Amino acid sequence: MEQTSIRELVAVVAAASGDAEAAWQKLKPLGSDVVPFLAEAFPRTRIWQGRVALVFHCIPHARTSPAAFDLGLLALQDKSYMVRYRACGLLAYSLQTRAIPELRKLLEHADHRSVEDATAAIDSIENRNHHFFVDRSHSGRSFWEVNPGDRPA
Repeated sequence: MEQTSIRELVAVVAAASGDAEAAWQKLKPLGSDVVPFLAEAFPRTRIWQGRVALVFHCIPHARTSPAAFDLGLLALQDKSYMVRYRACGLLAYSLQTRAIPELRKLLEHADHRSVEDATAAIDSIENRNHHFFVDRSHSGRSFWEVNPGDRPA
């Protein structure tokens, strides 16, 4: 797929319109190759729903794509709670300890939900278990299957 076509489809995803899912289905086969285009669109995306979608679609690539990880760091500073939530999830899934200093900055945020999300992301990274982002009490009964094989047997 040509870069122009990819950018056009990413713009549809970022617009969070009724056509966003159909556009994503065309982009999904690109795998991690689509991530730089999602990251490129993020700063230009005005609506929070679009920014959420861009971050969300990068989560499966958080461990393998530097662009996905960097987008997670950038999105931590977003004005929207939902964008920050997805950013925390992306960084939790990445399991990269270099995210912890940026996540710690969020612990001072006025929105208690963002503080809780950052705390859960840090906990996930420190324990090398991305499931702790959703299983915040460590019950072992909640799992977060992002990619095949993520769920324990």
